[in-house]
Amino acid sequence: MATIELRPDSQGKVRDIYDCGDSLLMVASDRISAYDFILPDEIPYKGEILTRISAFWFNKFAELIPNHMISMDPAQYPAEYQAYADYLAGRSMLVRKADTVPIEAIVRGYLTGSGKKTYDQDGTVCGIKLPDGLVEASRIPQAIFTPSTKAEIGDHDENISFERCAQIVGQDVAQQLSDASLAVYNAAAEYAATRGIIIADTKFEFGFIDGKLTLIDECLTPDSSRFWPAEGYEPGKVQPSYDKQYVRDWLRANWDMTGEPPHLPAEVIEGTSKRYQEAYEIITGEKFVSVKEQ
Repeated sequence: MATIELRPDSQGKVRDIYDCGDSLLMVASDRISAYDFILPDEIPYKGEILTRISAFWFNKFAELIPNHMISMDPAQYPAEYQAYADYLAGRSMLVRKADTVPIEAIVRGYLTGSGKKTYDQDGTVCGIKLPDGLVEASRIPQAIFTPSTKAEIGDHDENISFERCAQIVGQDVAQQLSDASLAVYNAAAEYAATRGIIIADTKFEFGFIDGKLTLIDECLTPDSSRFWPAEGYEPGKVQPSYDKQYVRDWLRANWDMTGEPPHLPAEVIEGTSKRYQEAYEIITGEKFVSVKEQ
């Protein structure tokens, strides 16, 4: 069975969501997005890798913060999904429903991307003043919480200050988001360093379940994070990465960002898939073998 024939109740850039009553079935496709566009080509194994990496981190930090994962075993899913077990294996997760917080909880440990742009303009990132003299890929002395709004598909997320975040969700929730995001990022960055990986920045999503702030959606994947190899790291230049920066770089060089995004060349598709697989193997310490090949 190549796909689920049932219509998803909601659809994100990558994930299809099915309402199972008191739970949700999240299915990660092989779609890839960049610059808030869904690209016309899929990346082999991507959905499976995203789901399995998220599950790795959810399990690793279960005592640090609650998460929404119930099971990745299709045998434990509602009966109407049993016919699609072959497709769902590895790329899906049954999760608890949460009251989603409408904020992208971003943590930056290194200066790059949109943060570098605003730093070059006025020395700040999301209203946070940083030391003078930082360059591309400089380590920020202390990781910072830099939230953004959650845009609808086709719109762009907007970086906001902590104060603006507090206006949107309330001071208490904003502080909880900041504290939880920094705690998970710092723990992950410390672990990743032992695996030869720098987590330059990452994006979390949170919701409330039974009144407790809970980590939801995906966690520390190549879609939601910038992973750099520690070997050869050198501030002052763009770093090689294990994430979709390869796709972003190709698009920036070959597309003017107007109209529909172009098809990716075969070598970019293959190279991106390889980078995702490498990220999985380095982070988890396991060789990536698709569930369908096991």
